[in-house]
Amino acid sequence: MEDERKNNTSSSSLPSLCKQLASSTLRGSLELDIPVVDLSVSDEELLVREVTKASEEWGVFQVVNHGIPTELMRQLQVVGKQFFDLPEAEKEAVAKEEDFEGYKRNYLEGIRAWDEHLFHRLSPPSIINYKDWPKNPPQYREVNEEYTRHMKKLTEKILGWLSEGLGLPRVALTQSLGGEMAEYVIRVNYYPPSRESELALGAAVHTDIGAITLLAPNEVPGLQVFKDEQWLDVKYINSAVVVIIGDQLMRMSNGRFKNVVHRATLDKENLRISWPVFVAPRGDLLVGPLPELTGDESPPKFESVVYKDYLHQTIKNWTLDKLPLY
Repeated sequence: MEDERKNNTSSSSLPSLCKQLASSTLRGSLELDIPVVDLSVSDEELLVREVTKASEEWGVFQVVNHGIPTELMRQLQVVGKQFFDLPEAEKEAVAKEEDFEGYKRNYLEGIRAWDEHLFHRLSPPSIINYKDWPKNPPQYREVNEEYTRHMKKLTEKILGWLSEGLGLPRVALTQSLGGEMAEYVIRVNYYPPSRESELALGAAVHTDIGAITLLAPNEVPGLQVFKDEQWLDVKYINSAVVVIIGDQLMRMSNGRFKNVVHRATLDKENLRISWPVFVAPRGDLLVGPLPELTGDESPPKFESVVYKDYLHQTIKNWTLDKLPLY
């Protein structure tokens, strides 16, 4: 559709935008606090307004007092780091060449990005292959399964508030992603210190392909978002979760929500690790502007596409332009 071709963060135009933004200066970005939403408040209408406004104006926000136990988040970080501290041979035991899951490590030439990560599915149970999960450290599976339970509850709360912000029933967005069959995938990103941090990216410029991402970082900053023609640092807040709006929520909301452009930078002296959980529709679902949000006065801005076809085409575009799947 004409509107989708004009949108500078659609899948077809993103690679050219990424090339343009990737040439901008890594350091020298401004530190500006993105919206922070305190989920402990009892005023549901306030929460609806705050998450909706942040999604419309920023496409990213942080949530605090979100209900995920601090100790569980600490354990998640401990077992993640313990995995990357293993000898290379042990990490390679969960490496896979033919799929996005598993452990991978390489240097992406051309975009100067280090790429070392562990990627595997979390939910629903029917798509999990525990062969792709580390067996060492031994607590890895237990911690990640417990974290998944809390992550699903938090995601459904946020999607509920966003649904109401669109004037829809609370379950609208969750159901449109497939309900209990919506897919949750975690990627543990490992960014070692780099003396050439000004010359390298940990993750290149991109938007997230799926619907919504909930990211837990360690204490070393590095996530940056692009807003108002500049790169802005996402300030670290202890135990906060960063919420990132992806392509599908932008498309489902008919453009009301932003799919924020972001990247990850390296630190000269400190190890940075992040734990993004990507939430995406079932692969066979047709995804596009929700019918309730379109009409004569608000025509669809995006074409409805089967999600797995959107995913494959976007990855193909990224591969052709040497952009990593982040």
